[in-house]
Amino acid sequence: MPTPQVAPYGSWQSPLSAADIYADSIRLRDLRLDGDTLYWVEARPDGRSVLVRRTPGGTAEDLTPPGFSVRTRVHEYGGAAYVVDQGVVYFANFADQRLYRQRPGQPPELLAPQEGLRYADGLVDRARSRLIVVREEHITPAAQPVNTLAAVDLADGARQQVLAQGYDFYASPRLSLDGTRLAWLAWNHPNMPWDGCELWVADVQPDGTLAGHALVAGGTDESIFQPEWAADGTLYFVSDRTGWWNLYRLRGDGSAEPLHPLDAEFGQPQWSFGQATYALESPGRLLCSYEQAGVTRLASLDTRSLAWTPLDLPYAELSGLRAAPGRLYFVGGSPTAVPALVALDLESGATEVIRRSRAETLDPAFVSAAQPIVFPTRLPDGTESTAYAYFYAPHNPAYVAPEGERPPLVLMSHGGPTSATSTALSYAIQFWTTRGFAVLDVDYGGSTGYGRAYRQRLNRQWGVVDVADCINAATYAVDQGWVDPRRLAIRGGSAGGFTTLAALTFYDLFTAGASYFGISDLEAMVRDTHKFESRYLDGLVGVYPDERAVYLQRSPIYAVDRLACPLLVLQGLDDPIVPPNQAEMMVGAVRARGLPVAYVPFTGEQHGFVKAENNRRALEAELTFYGRVFGFEPAGELEPLAIENL
Repeated sequence: MPTPQVAPYGSWQSPLSAADIYADSIRLRDLRLDGDTLYWVEARPDGRSVLVRRTPGGTAEDLTPPGFSVRTRVHEYGGAAYVVDQGVVYFANFADQRLYRQRPGQPPELLAPQEGLRYADGLVDRARSRLIVVREEHITPAAQPVNTLAAVDLADGARQQVLAQGYDFYASPRLSLDGTRLAWLAWNHPNMPWDGCELWVADVQPDGTLAGHALVAGGTDESIFQPEWAADGTLYFVSDRTGWWNLYRLRGDGSAEPLHPLDAEFGQPQWSFGQATYALESPGRLLCSYEQAGVTRLASLDTRSLAWTPLDLPYAELSGLRAAPGRLYFVGGSPTAVPALVALDLESGATEVIRRSRAETLDPAFVSAAQPIVFPTRLPDGTESTAYAYFYAPHNPAYVAPEGERPPLVLMSHGGPTSATSTALSYAIQFWTTRGFAVLDVDYGGSTGYGRAYRQRLNRQWGVVDVADCINAATYAVDQGWVDPRRLAIRGGSAGGFTTLAALTFYDLFTAGASYFGISDLEAMVRDTHKFESRYLDGLVGVYPDERAVYLQRSPIYAVDRLACPLLVLQGLDDPIVPPNQAEMMVGAVRARGLPVAYVPFTGEQHGFVKAENNRRALEAELTFYGRVFGFEPAGELEPLAIENL
């Protein structure tokens, strides 16, 4: 390689354009097996979610024709939008949220014609010729949606029967293999499913109704995840009753048997339906993924002897596990490999990449790998703790910076806030590092993957703990000499956007910020958001309206007079979770302050941008924004960005 060129950080010519990041990038999710045929959903750059089928011979084909998109809006975040049985697919179509049936070689046909109903997490009850689904009713516009477990007749989808009702939320209906018992999860406001939910079991009667209901695990302070029936009728599940999401199964006497106690997370926050961290491969073997210290591992458990065998695979992120005899399928990624749909031969240990989330066009010589860091953090009240992050150093073998210069920092605050960062190779992160930025991806208090106690650091402390951890992470990077203290940017989406706005408003450390559909007014959020999250803030902030003063105190919109640095705001205009007025109020307040501000709205986008051209535009706008406010000229041709008051 030629001698590196000397150029300022941030101005380096990158092999990755913003268009490259999203042009062929897809999200792989919702793996399913129907016999030995594999199905999955691809969220594609045009915004459609397409169901793909792969035959045992290895041939993959799209099943979803143009005009359809396999995506449900139950809980708004969706997931598990389809089920397949004997080659017949039943799915929720995004545009109208109705249920469709698609027979092999045929176009979709409308199954459930009613308006105002949404469906998710279904299964086929073959003996009774019906679907069992989580159903969400949006029939009365002014009323809060009603969630139930319901049965949909396969001969006449308009004939529907409510099986379980009375709880605010339902998830994970699972029918025993002999069709005689149904398990499911249920919970009520103000809990989120990771705070506490209940695992119920009932007998399925000849007429399809349920009887003999029994609460077998869970409660308001115990989170249950992924119930599954084994062939012998044993019910498996994940519980965090010890402070860690661990594997259990139900004994005959009704007690829960721990299978391999470990200070590790075998569960995930149930933002969407259909998540799977384990799979029953055979009567004697269970395959499971678990997370320790930010790294996901895979293991095999003998369900008879409980012998535990770690499996050494080159993946640090694994999700969506599905098993067939001798085979395991999952989505896996690593710091040097983008997420991909992978098949593992359990006898030979060989892996096969079936589908990558994108073409791996970036030369490995340009990759900046995640460096895990553990840093001290201190809250405003003096409480000291430890938090976690991943640091990515600027890296491009074609360039070096002028002597003595330190790079600008982009600190990433993930959404959720009950969520976590990922260490899988992200071209969106490499977009920054190959241009000469340092990136710090923070797992602030409240993040998952570190146990229930770490998750609960954020209880009643949202806008305090997360913000302090981000401030302390950036300070740690400055103290280590890794970054330029005069060029510190923070960015985040949704809840991460709130953390971003709060960090910019209540502290003076960061010198720029970018909020993607971020929350600026907590009170407006609790009043305007959808049912699933409408009581989320009870646990994160306080009970509204009793503790309204706390909501106002922590809302950036009411302290905008303290903000003293440039701000970029990006917002989908059809967002039902963080409505556009949140962004527009913040932009108006910053504009009135005379501070540099740019606003980029996107027509047709909801919560999280799905169209490639909009994601490209957003990333280019952010790069242009940092270049203008940090005083360097980004390489390449970028779409102009209007920045007021600059």
